[in-house]
Amino acid sequence: MSIGLIGKKLGMTQIYVNDAAIAVTVIDVKDNQVVQVKTADKDGYSGVQIGYDDKKESRLSKPALGHFKKHSASPKYAVQEFRAAEADIPASGTVLGAERFEVGQYVDVIGVTKGRGFSGVLKRYNFKGQPASHGSMMHRRTGSIGCRLTPGLVWKNQKMPGRHGFDQRTVQNLKVIQSRPEDGVLLISGAIPGPNGAYVVVRPSKKKSVVKK
Repeated sequence: MSIGLIGKKLGMTQIYVNDAAIAVTVIDVKDNQVVQVKTADKDGYSGVQIGYDDKKESRLSKPALGHFKKHSASPKYAVQEFRAAEADIPASGTVLGAERFEVGQYVDVIGVTKGRGFSGVLKRYNFKGQPASHGSMMHRRTGSIGCRLTPGLVWKNQKMPGRHGFDQRTVQNLKVIQSRPEDGVLLISGAIPGPNGAYVVVRPSKKKSVVKK
């Protein structure tokens, strides 16, 4: 895996490219910092910890604060580890930004979907629902979930009401439309999981690595 960045979803907008309107998501990625470098000799594998979004020292435990200070990095709210070859890993304390991604490059974005709370089957699984006329008494209920005779139980993974959303999802092969290091933001085509203000991880695409401008 190549080194990616942690960012914050700012929202969606549209920009014009060759007279065509393209929907983009704006992601703030400024001031990512290398927190720790891991080597094969010491840790058994090569990788790097990246931190994002400065945090007050008073909000950290002493072990966590010591970890950041040991590696010459400022305290961060979000920390993510990436596997990478030792030759590609920058030194601890190095600040990274939008310049790591080029215009036209394909990326994967990892985020957590919006939480919908406890939802019924119509909202959670798009069930059709029961008759809505008078006398039905069912309307938005699930309906039958099994049989009393055979097999005499409710099958595992039966679709029923429950927690809806707040799941980690990865959207692959999104294109970087604009990279603005001076503003610290990336404009990426399409939608990504999560509400505005949520943390996301942007990494080079695993399936499409060709840069097309």
